[in-house]
Amino acid sequence: MKAQKNRSIHRVGTVACAALVLGLAACAPGGGGSGATTSTAPSDVSTDVAAAGDVTLKLSDFWKSAEGEWIDNRIAAFEDLYPNVTIKRTQEEWTQLVSTLNLQLQDASGPDIASANNGWQSLGTLAEANLVLNLDPYAELYGWNESVPNTIARQNQFTTDFSAIGEGSWFATPVARATLTGLYYNVGKLEALGLDVPTTLPELEAAAAAAAAAGEVPFSYSGLDGNTAMLFSLQAVFGTATDINDFIYGDPDVTAAQSKLTEAAATMVTWADNGWLSPDFEGLDSQTTLASFLDGDGVFRFDYTGTLGLTGDQLDEFGYIQLPQESGSGTVGVGAAPAAMVIASKTEHPDVAAAFLDFLMSEESAQAAIDLGMVPMLHNDLDTPSTGRSLNEEITAAASLNADDGYVPYFDWSSPTMLDTVSQNLQLMLAGRVAPEDLTAAVDADRDAFLAQLGS
Repeated sequence: MKAQKNRSIHRVGTVACAALVLGLAACAPGGGGSGATTSTAPSDVSTDVAAAGDVTLKLSDFWKSAEGEWIDNRIAAFEDLYPNVTIKRTQEEWTQLVSTLNLQLQDASGPDIASANNGWQSLGTLAEANLVLNLDPYAELYGWNESVPNTIARQNQFTTDFSAIGEGSWFATPVARATLTGLYYNVGKLEALGLDVPTTLPELEAAAAAAAAAGEVPFSYSGLDGNTAMLFSLQAVFGTATDINDFIYGDPDVTAAQSKLTEAAATMVTWADNGWLSPDFEGLDSQTTLASFLDGDGVFRFDYTGTLGLTGDQLDEFGYIQLPQESGSGTVGVGAAPAAMVIASKTEHPDVAAAFLDFLMSEESAQAAIDLGMVPMLHNDLDTPSTGRSLNEEITAAASLNADDGYVPYFDWSSPTMLDTVSQNLQLMLAGRVAPEDLTAAVDADRDAFLAQLGS
């Protein structure tokens, strides 16, 4: 064990910086940016970190709390493994890092490694501007094409002419942690109702009907903010991973209807008509309904892992379900790594930076996530805690998605305006002003307009 380094972590607060935000938007695909259609890829790569001599890398990320502990732990472990390497970490607010990363990566004193956001507006912009390395040589060197599930690998890939996302070259890597979207349930309420934990959609609907008959709120839901967690979780039950991924990544031959968005939306309408959603959900926001759910209002809630912030006894008071495909052909779910890790094109030590990215995808890093109460990714057969029902069931869900290669990305990656389009039409649909088919048509129109902007 080497001597502890004097490691400092810099934290940067949120600042108002409209000019930087505009600078990022100007480089968005189709937005009149630099128009670069080439990418930098190292021609001579090596896994020999020790041979690099004394190296200092700068890392910028937006992780706090347990996530911050995890990256600090990973930095310390990597430095222990390679005493010649020092990693200086700067923790920034998420909004600031995403909006200024393009300028930071151009700065000679900026980061060598950073946590970017997936999708066109962040990762795509950085890659097209040639600010981050094309990582294909390292994918070949470390075997990422074989070790990373294809549905996760696609989340970090663009074609080198930047006409398509979800295929082509690696411009970022995931980490061995996952954020999922699925179904939480109140353990005590199911037991009081004499109900087993549902494992399929029909069983869930039967449990919801029984809960409603007993005077319980079946589903905690917020309509004021156009909450999409329920919609996209249901889409993953009806649609295949291939169709959902292909739609999001811009395959013009795949429509929103083929991704089973209409079936998901129609199911939500049925549940709302049945009175299964939170009373007066139209005027409730996510934070209000979340707090109520944790206080016992509602049997089920679709949400993102980590959002509930469960600690202590709560970890056994709530559970998690990743509903399988209605077809019975495996499990599909919305999930991604919590960031896309990029290497600056200007770095003087790409081999060492790539080794660190590979380390963040390791089995050891997945285990470190579990040890800090987070969901692992990329590896199964890890040591799980003896208590903590929700975490153990989240880990089981991630293992199912790993095994089935069933990850689908966040739907708003399909266009810069998609989240607004879906949220607004979801509110209109639940208010009875548009039909599920109208929501689907609006989604198609939004995605197709963006594809036309890209020239697809």
